[in-house]
Amino acid sequence: MSEEKFWLLRELMVKEQLISRGINDKRIVEAFLKVPRHEFVPPSLKEEAYNDYPLPIGFGQTISQPYMVAIMLETARLKPQQRVLEIGTGSGYQTALLLQLVKEVYSIERVPELAGRAKEILERLGYSEVKIKIGDGSVGWEEFAPFDRIIVTAAAPEIPVSLKRQLSPNGGNLIVPVGQRYHQILKIVSREGKNYNIKEGDPCVFVPLVGKEGWEE
Repeated sequence: MSEEKFWLLRELMVKEQLISRGINDKRIVEAFLKVPRHEFVPPSLKEEAYNDYPLPIGFGQTISQPYMVAIMLETARLKPQQRVLEIGTGSGYQTALLLQLVKEVYSIERVPELAGRAKEILERLGYSEVKIKIGDGSVGWEEFAPFDRIIVTAAAPEIPVSLKRQLSPNGGNLIVPVGQRYHQILKIVSREGKNYNIKEGDPCVFVPLVGKEGWEE
């Protein structure tokens, strides 16, 4: 399929799957138009890259439905000067979107093969500034804390305490799916000083967050 065809599919995805469902943040829309989603899926699935569902990327992981990625980003209320921690690099697609929207991105992936593949794709597309770590995302990345935003792309049984502690005390937000294995609710944790406020967002289904403060493998 030609790059022109992929562009037309990407434009259609943004119009029909995002804007028509209420995603109206101009910066997010522009990021989705710019980042080539088909580069982040297995070669055999490239023609499905802009369809309205998640796709497998190997090792029991998926690249999320475009609309759900947009919901996560819009819920985070991202600003250009922010430092963001992403839990679950996965394909690297959301990582690339974040790099369009904020100053610094740190990303953790527990599957070495996925981390390596994502890093290669991101660098090939010109996103060399991201820091990717192989490890347990449920405990965060203390070395570079605090973060203005922490976005978790896997489902936790409870809100990980370590991630809450690594939020900036000046309005830091944590977005994390919390619930059972096959049904969760997006939780939005806001921090001001030592106080944490928790709100609930949309229902969702994510792969499990495996780790010390997540699910057992």
